[in-house]
Amino acid sequence: MHEALNTQTMTDQAVALAGLLRQARRAVVFTGAGISTESGIPDFRSPGGIWTRMMPIDFADYVADPAARKESWRRRFEMEETWTSVKPNEGHIAVAELMRRGIVGHVITQNIDALHQAAGVPANQMIELHGNTSYAKCLDCERRMEIADIRAHFEAYDDAPACPNCGGIIKTATISFGQAMPEGEMERAEAAVAACDLCLVAGSSLQVYPAASFPLKAKRKGAALVILNREATPQDPYADLVIHDEIGPVLSSAVKHL
Repeated sequence: MHEALNTQTMTDQAVALAGLLRQARRAVVFTGAGISTESGIPDFRSPGGIWTRMMPIDFADYVADPAARKESWRRRFEMEETWTSVKPNEGHIAVAELMRRGIVGHVITQNIDALHQAAGVPANQMIELHGNTSYAKCLDCERRMEIADIRAHFEAYDDAPACPNCGGIIKTATISFGQAMPEGEMERAEAAVAACDLCLVAGSSLQVYPAASFPLKAKRKGAALVILNREATPQDPYADLVIHDEIGPVLSSAVKHL
């Protein structure tokens, strides 16, 4: 009986979400770690997450200390099987479907896993606030390098290569602690939330700034705000609809009720 009640509650919530999506013409989806943990990617920030067991390496240390760079790459290669084996879940697929139907114009994400693109979201409609771990870039000239090439060099020489273009430091294309947020992506996110009529938050605790400021900016501009997250967030009181449940099943059900 309890399970039946929970199923009915989720259905009711999905129907309410579908109703708001049906009215939207230029929605934005804002995603965080919660949508990707359902694909098996471990949470970094939450209690018991990776960063509570292993302190993250600060950007200044990465740049200044070869030992810090070596440790950072060791950790990245340790995660390689996870990054390459995970697949989009029903939440990612539902978001891609909303975009395919023309309801969603942009996906703003705090995630670095590229699972939205793997689900079918066009790269030019993705806004990756914290970067992307599937490749690397030179910190000076921004030349792209592939992880497999860096790993081969690391295994041969016990160190990551310098940039073949300018000799600069190579780093995964992610934003580390202490590193400036990417100006271009921040500007794109600002424009997207300023123009949207619905902001759907999916799987974010909304506690990591400046990224977490975007849903409230959308709300202040007159957009409806929906927060779908397993736990309560600080922005719940400002939302038009709050759903505390699994991300993928709710989004998938909402798409079916459109």
